[in-house]
Amino acid sequence: MAVGSAISSPLGPPACEKDAKALRLIEEMTRNADAVQERVLTDILAQNARTEYLSRFKLNGAIDRESFKSKLPVITYEDLQPEIQRIANGDRTAILSAHPISEFLTSSGTSAGERKLMPTIKEELDRRQLLYSLLMPVMNLYVPGLDKGKGLYFLFVKSETRTPGGLLARPVLTSYYKSEHFKTRPYDPYNVYTSPNEAILCPDSFQSMYTQMLCGLQDRHQVLRVGAVFASGLLRAIRFLQLNWEQLSVDIETGDLNRKITDPSLRECMAKILKPNPELARFVQQECSKESWEGIITRIWPNTKYLDVIVTGAMTQYIPTLDYYSGGLPKACTMYASSECYFGLNLNPMCKPSEVSYTIMPNMAYFEFLPHEPNSSGFTRDSPQKLVDLVDVEVGKEYELVITTYAGLCRYRVGDILRVTGFHNSAPQFHFVRRKNVLLSIDSDKTDEAELQKAVENASQLLREFNTSVVEYTSYADTKTIPGHYVIYWELLVKDPTNSPTDEVLKQCCLAMEEYLNSVYRQGRVADNSIGPLEIRVVKNGTFEELMDYAISRGASINQYKVPRCVNFTPIVELLDSRLVSAHFSPGLPQWNPERRR
Repeated sequence: MAVGSAISSPLGPPACEKDAKALRLIEEMTRNADAVQERVLTDILAQNARTEYLSRFKLNGAIDRESFKSKLPVITYEDLQPEIQRIANGDRTAILSAHPISEFLTSSGTSAGERKLMPTIKEELDRRQLLYSLLMPVMNLYVPGLDKGKGLYFLFVKSETRTPGGLLARPVLTSYYKSEHFKTRPYDPYNVYTSPNEAILCPDSFQSMYTQMLCGLQDRHQVLRVGAVFASGLLRAIRFLQLNWEQLSVDIETGDLNRKITDPSLRECMAKILKPNPELARFVQQECSKESWEGIITRIWPNTKYLDVIVTGAMTQYIPTLDYYSGGLPKACTMYASSECYFGLNLNPMCKPSEVSYTIMPNMAYFEFLPHEPNSSGFTRDSPQKLVDLVDVEVGKEYELVITTYAGLCRYRVGDILRVTGFHNSAPQFHFVRRKNVLLSIDSDKTDEAELQKAVENASQLLREFNTSVVEYTSYADTKTIPGHYVIYWELLVKDPTNSPTDEVLKQCCLAMEEYLNSVYRQGRVADNSIGPLEIRVVKNGTFEELMDYAISRGASINQYKVPRCVNFTPIVELLDSRLVSAHFSPGLPQWNPERRR
């Protein structure tokens, strides 16, 4: 029930006093966005004034915007890699940050095929926790009664490693779930999960998913929202249920936990939760044995009000499948964050996925924006464009996000392309357009054109002994399968039809391609089971000429036409599939080791 008007908010009537405080903070930060940004930059420059990085550019203790903008260059990860490698190797001097680097957060973006290492400091956890604390107060404005039930969230930790200098390197969410902020979080009736911490923190993905699903089934009438980080993760959970419902129903019926669950702390925890429930077991068997799984989420969890998943950017491809399994439930995208920094939140979380806009919280970091012209080569050191401050962006224009963080990233290009959709008070709201240069993505993987080219070149070496070459190729992220997988269309030139490549050779080509894709992709294949085997579809000779003819018929210039290295327009995919000669899947798993290459 909303509290009285004495603590009302321009965003709407808060559900409780705690929510009112959070909503007041949002209003205060967004009303004074430019002043907050100036204070943030001053704090960062003062805190890191004596670092090697700022000293190199002769800032000499200056903390004003003008000095900062005139002396510090706009950089990419590759520019910063020597400093990051020194920190990773054990150099503890104040290179980027005056505060000690506490760990590295591994980005889903890659450099030279390996995950990027983002330095962070302990106080950043407080900033991330602050943003998390604002999500439910906003959601409560749109969905009443969330304190009367639980959230079924499929959350997982991923593998972590240590750098040569001994610092932990792990994904940002793994860092958060393993922190005291998460593990010892105070009870909040608006934010109760069905999954116990032991299930979320179990490093074995099967045991973690199995017990989280089991707890979700047990609490099926209490579940008010279902979620995962990405849409692809929620679909993997549904697929897991399809494959394991029979054993899950046995556990529910008997009250005995599957012997495949071997983690001692998890078994101990589940022993207190799992009780025999033959009636529920029969229900699960009845629903899951039906031929159609349409609406399965609301059939099993009938009180679900919305799905809490990211469905922007590359995840939009999963919306039709989510609609099928959920009966069209609303999909809430609540926040915008990355390994480098947490940025902001969606103040209208129940809007349509196509209308999602994130309000940047100006207290999280110092934000600048590089104007992005879709058809231009963009920013170069020789012809730099002027960066725009947070409050000065223009509605309708696209920008690349540039950040300066407390952990020592200065004028760092994140690689996200954003479009300004409006303002909340003086803080801009952005629609996430895409990651720059990303060609293919199924889950957290991001494969660019150069990586795909190298993978094709590597695989095509296997065709040489058959006097065969790849004439043309394109690609497609197939999300109709769960998990999704990469499809590579090849048109081959076979010079000797009596010695053409066999099915086995083309299967090995699939695996050879996977070996050359980045470590995030390979981890998704090997450890996370979030990506299916790569598929090569060989098409008839002349198919890519037909593709060009089709593009020209739709207005493309014959002089400027280039074969698209990725396709997602349905008629083009259908054209390619109609010319199919054969299909081949990777016969095994690529090599992947959680230990980074030295």
